[in-house]
Amino acid sequence: LNSDLSIDILAHKVVKNTQDGFCTFLLWANEQRSLTVPFRVVMEATGNYHQKFAYYLSEKGYEVSIVLPNKISNYQRTLKVKTITDKSMSECICRFGLERKLELWQIPRAIYRSLQQLTRERNQIVDERSAIKNQQHAEELEAYPNPKTIQRLKSRIAFLNEQEHEIKQELDILIDSDEHLKVSVKNICTIPGIGRLTVATILGETNGFELIRNKRQLVSYCGYDVVEKTSGTSVRSKTKMSKKGNVHIRKAMHLPALSAIRHDENFKGFYIRLIEKSGIKMKGVVAVSGKLLELIFVLFTKNENYDLLYEKNKAEAQLASTL
Repeated sequence: LNSDLSIDILAHKVVKNTQDGFCTFLLWANEQRSLTVPFRVVMEATGNYHQKFAYYLSEKGYEVSIVLPNKISNYQRTLKVKTITDKSMSECICRFGLERKLELWQIPRAIYRSLQQLTRERNQIVDERSAIKNQQHAEELEAYPNPKTIQRLKSRIAFLNEQEHEIKQELDILIDSDEHLKVSVKNICTIPGIGRLTVATILGETNGFELIRNKRQLVSYCGYDVVEKTSGTSVRSKTKMSKKGNVHIRKAMHLPALSAIRHDENFKGFYIRLIEKSGIKMKGVVAVSGKLLELIFVLFTKNENYDLLYEKNKAEAQLASTL
C-alpha cells in the first residue's frame, strides 16, 4: 500500500493445502515481504478448508485475519472484476486486507473447539434423523408399504439416537472436566429454558465469548441485529433481522426462547408488549432469543446465577431513589 493509497501486487504463487504447501508458502512470502512492514495473512472462510492453514500460521506466530465470504464477494463487485479465478480472487482478498482494518483471528481454546465440534455433529445427526423420519412417515402412508424398507429406516433412526446419546455423554464429560466451565454452565442453566446443550453450543461457537466485548457486538455476531433501509421519502422498507451471523446459535436459541416465554414472567411480559405493538408473534420470539443471549453473556462474564426478581428489585430501587 503506497503513500497515495494505491496498491501494487508484487507477486503471486499457488501452493497446495498441505503441510508441505504451508512451508512453501512461508518461504516464498518471507522472500517477498519487507522486514520493516508488519506481515499479516488474510484469508476467506471456506467451510473447514481454511482452518488447518490458519492454525499452522497462528502457531508459527504469524498474524491471521479471516474474512466472511459475503464480505469478499461484495467487495469484489466494487472492483469491477469480470473474470473470476483463484488468482483474481486472491488479489481481491489482498486488496481487502490492505484497505480494511481487520481483527486478528485467535486460536480457540481446545475445550471450546471440542464443544463446537460435538454440538455441530449432533446438529447434523438431528437433521439426518428428521429426514429419515419423514421418509418413514411417507413410506407408511403408501398404499402398499414395504415392511423391510420401514424396518431399515427404523434401524437407522435407532442408530442415530444412539449416536446422539453418545455425543451428549461426551459433552457432559467435557464440561465437567473443567471446573471454571462447569460452574459457568451451572450458573447459566439457572435461566428458565436454558440447558447444558444450549450453553455448550453458544460457548463453542463464540470460543467462550473470547472476542465479544459487549452485548451489541454479540447480537450482531449472531445475526439478531435489526437492519433498516431508507432513502429520502420514497424508500421506506420495514425493519428486519439481518440474519448475517452465526446460524448455529440462532438455531440453538429458538426453543429456549419459547420455553422462557412460557415459564418466565419477565420474558413473557416482554413478549406480550412486542406482540401488542407489532402483531407478529415470530418477531417477539426472535427478540426474546436476543435478550436471552444477552443474559447468558452477562451471567458468564459476571459468573452469577440468574435472579428472577432482578428487574422487580431494580424498579423498586429506582422508585425509592426518586422519592
